[in-house]
Amino acid sequence: MDGPALAALLTGLALAVAVVGTIVPVLPGSLLGILALLEWALFGRSGSGGWIVFAVGTVLFAAGMGASCVLTGRTLAARKIPNSSILAATIVGVVGMFVVPVLGLFIGFVVGLLGSEWLRTRDFRAATSSSLLALKAIGIGRIVEFACAASAVTVWVIAAWIYFSNR
Repeated sequence: MDGPALAALLTGLALAVAVVGTIVPVLPGSLLGILALLEWALFGRSGSGGWIVFAVGTVLFAAGMGASCVLTGRTLAARKIPNSSILAATIVGVVGMFVVPVLGLFIGFVVGLLGSEWLRTRDFRAATSSSLLALKAIGIGRIVEFACAASAVTVWVIAAWIYFSNR
């Protein structure tokens, strides 16, 4: 296997992990995607095309990360859900990941968020309502980040196909 083919293989694997990482918070997401595209630009021997793909992909990955943060943050701020509730949910989610394989992270996050909101508001209905709103906001942010990551990967796939078909 020559250098460009190895670079394409490694880039493709890293981009696959990056796209899945935009949905599954345990895996690295958009940042890994940016680094993978940088690897392609440096070692893929695709010339200026590799740098164009890196630039476009970086903009898409960054837009996804930014939109995810803005959409989620704006919704949580509008509902006055503090960061401490999200932090508590994350900690319980990480513990849940070790207690219940595969689904523990998600179950722990939901339980941690509901528990933290219930302790904060002292009202189960309000805690349930704000927890569902927070989960919805986080979900929408993840979907937007996933869509941007998938678009960046599509740009790379097209560029790699063009590069290898003209070799």
